[in-house]
Amino acid sequence: MTTSELTLPQGRERRGFRRMRVLGAGKQLHAGPLSYVVLALFALGSLAPLVWTAIAASRNDQRLAQTPPPLWFGGNLFKNLQTAWDQAGLGTAMFNSTVVAGTITVGTVLFSTLAGFAFAKLRFKFSSTLLLLTIGTMMIPPQLAVVPLYLWMSDLQWSNHLQTVILPTLVTAFGTFFMRQYLVQALPTELIEAARVDGASSLRVVWHVVFPAARPAMAVLGLLTFVMAWNDFLWPIIALNQQNPTVQVALNSLGTGYVPDQAVIMAGALLGTLPLLIAFLLFGKQIVGGIMQGAIKG
Repeated sequence: MTTSELTLPQGRERRGFRRMRVLGAGKQLHAGPLSYVVLALFALGSLAPLVWTAIAASRNDQRLAQTPPPLWFGGNLFKNLQTAWDQAGLGTAMFNSTVVAGTITVGTVLFSTLAGFAFAKLRFKFSSTLLLLTIGTMMIPPQLAVVPLYLWMSDLQWSNHLQTVILPTLVTAFGTFFMRQYLVQALPTELIEAARVDGASSLRVVWHVVFPAARPAMAVLGLLTFVMAWNDFLWPIIALNQQNPTVQVALNSLGTGYVPDQAVIMAGALLGTLPLLIAFLLFGKQIVGGIMQGAIKG
């Protein structure tokens, strides 16, 4: 028996094993009944606060004060929604929050991607020191910056203007670090060098190479930033007033009075949450798909 005859069966076995792996890779894995039960419990736990808010918004204050509390919807939902809309002036507040959250999201995603690319792929002096300083700012409580930030905005005569809320959060340390960590692995250095060899300028490299590679992370960062900007309360309640509020500042007026109407407060909270739910329903699938596409390409 020759050497080729000895090695031939091994080669066939390797090819058969490789073929089995390829066939097995195309099969879809199925979860067991326990997995569905656990996932259903987590889903119900996540939806419970939202469902309770809607139930409370559809009742009146007297029914909410009774024991046991209501477990199903009542008939006052649209009445309470209209009352909350009128009392809090949510029309202006919704517009202001859309402008503020949208501008902050675009600015944070853009500047954080550029800064993350610089820290991930460019070589310059003190890059490690600057990155450590950027990360170190995340350890400072934001409450400590309220007084100097307010004095600064007062000197600029921007009090009660939307730019007071927008400007301090156009770029974040978290966004910069998040994009840097993603681009280190997702963006090959060889791709940038190939673009440079082809004569691409820095702006063209960023537009045609960096942004396409960073798109999945940019989508995730954009959604997180929009949610955080929409729900921000501490700085807007200090910087703005009831004549030019965001949604969270406007909803604060619903809790005033000797006996606050809990049903109206819940209706206002439901109205303030609906834009976030709509945004996630519209863009959540694209964001998850982008993450999976980036993972497969990586």
